[in-house]
Amino acid sequence: MFNRVLILSATSGAGHIRSAQAIEKAFLESGTAREVRHVDSLEYTSYVVRNLYSKTYIDMVNKAPDLLGWLYDASDKPWKNERRRLAFDRLNTRPLVRMINDYKPEIVICTHFLPAEIISWLLCRKKIHTKHVIVVTDFDVHASWLCRHYDQYFTALEETKEHLVSMGVNRDKVSVSGIPIDPVFAEPKNKIEMRKKYGLDLERPTILVSAGGFGVGPMEELLDSLRQLKHPAQVIAMCGRNKNLKEKLDRQSATEAGNLIVKAVAHTSDMDEYMAASDMVLGKPGGLTTAEALSKGLVFVIVNPIPGQEERNSDHLLEEGVAIRCNNLPALAYKIDKLLDDQERIKRMHEAALHLARPRAAEALVYRLLALQAGSNFPAQDQNDPEHLCKSPRLGKIWKTGGAMVLDGRLKFARKLLRGS
Repeated sequence: MFNRVLILSATSGAGHIRSAQAIEKAFLESGTAREVRHVDSLEYTSYVVRNLYSKTYIDMVNKAPDLLGWLYDASDKPWKNERRRLAFDRLNTRPLVRMINDYKPEIVICTHFLPAEIISWLLCRKKIHTKHVIVVTDFDVHASWLCRHYDQYFTALEETKEHLVSMGVNRDKVSVSGIPIDPVFAEPKNKIEMRKKYGLDLERPTILVSAGGFGVGPMEELLDSLRQLKHPAQVIAMCGRNKNLKEKLDRQSATEAGNLIVKAVAHTSDMDEYMAASDMVLGKPGGLTTAEALSKGLVFVIVNPIPGQEERNSDHLLEEGVAIRCNNLPALAYKIDKLLDDQERIKRMHEAALHLARPRAAEALVYRLLALQAGSNFPAQDQNDPEHLCKSPRLGKIWKTGGAMVLDGRLKFARKLLRGS
């Protein structure tokens, strides 16, 4: 069992926060830590850094996505500009350093590269003594995630792991867990029951349209395009924190009729149930949204991904056969109609999504860390694919007592259960 676990995220997009919350929940539900604390690292930085990593990022997504993509690619140079970037971060994150020193965590888990860099520097200078874990929250990995002092990386895919290794990261210190999402996404939910619960049509193809946790995205333009669908369909429009957008969509839904039914939903904690009610998700493939959608077997309709990490996420989804992409909104309805005409293709994409999904990534991460803490040497399959552990039919039995198994020395017995022998 861990004494103090500190999870550091950053409000540069909602995904880093949600991933940290999922890890926190997995620790709490498993009872494998005496104390768990999740901190938004930007709350302990200067105004300059907070503005750069949060507001400026959102502004660039909306107003200058091409510039954002250029910056992303231009800065994706392993071990380049390392000192300059770290000097800037150190100068503006002294309160964060003080908080870490005061809390004295046994293990620090970072779901954003900013705190990961700071922890790495503190370890280098021997200013703290802790285990350092870095969780990459996209399907691809950028050079900014590289740190010189770490104990374990967790990645979404085997390919992501190989990318890290090619940049100099120790292979034995990279585990493929999937992107940590709320464990609730692993719970089976009946599609018809969820549609009844939220007053949705039981038969129509259902498309979940996400504007993102900050309400970012051309939602109204997307809906205008979807109104051209020939197939009767319904849309669950996730408006995030954009209250004005929800109110406007509610007014439109009350007066319009036709092939498309629109249900507007404000920021919610029930995303797993809305996804369970859906057949496909339409939007930008951020790491967390994508991982959540895959857990429900949803077909992804990618629309104008943000240049940079979302472009790279798109490549992975298209290669795996779980997505289609539309770069021109006037063609959106045509592409979806064509997809709806081919139910066999939809079935294959649904199955591919479930195969790619790792809904228990957060629990797999916690279990792997317990094994590392106990000095266990699991076989290569277990080390490199923690999700393999979670798919075992005996996981429930292990998870109920998993912490105890690791802590009381019964690792050999635990390994036998995990292997199914």
